[in-house]
Amino acid sequence: MTLTGKQKNYLRGVAHNLNPIVTIGGKGLTKAVMNEVELALDLHELVKIKLPSNSKAEKVALLAQVTGQSGSEPVQIIGRVGVVYRANKNPKIVLPTI
Repeated sequence: MTLTGKQKNYLRGVAHNLNPIVTIGGKGLTKAVMNEVELALDLHELVKIKLPSNSKAEKVALLAQVTGQSGSEPVQIIGRVGVVYRANKNPKIVLPTI
């Protein structure tokens, strides 16, 4: 599933008032962190992840690892916070159509 620009824009608005649920620390993307990401995505669909204070390229790569392993889609990265989305079988968030 690939999100369109309109859908990403909508999800950014929904994510604005959310707090980060998962924090990735200095050890990086461990198995325990991925388990927490999976649980959060199953429960919430749209998850904010607090990233370590690395360079922008390292944060993008780390979020790409998260989305690759979890089957989710990246929505945005602002500062040290990344947002990812994965629809559940019974979606709570209804995305706008094209």
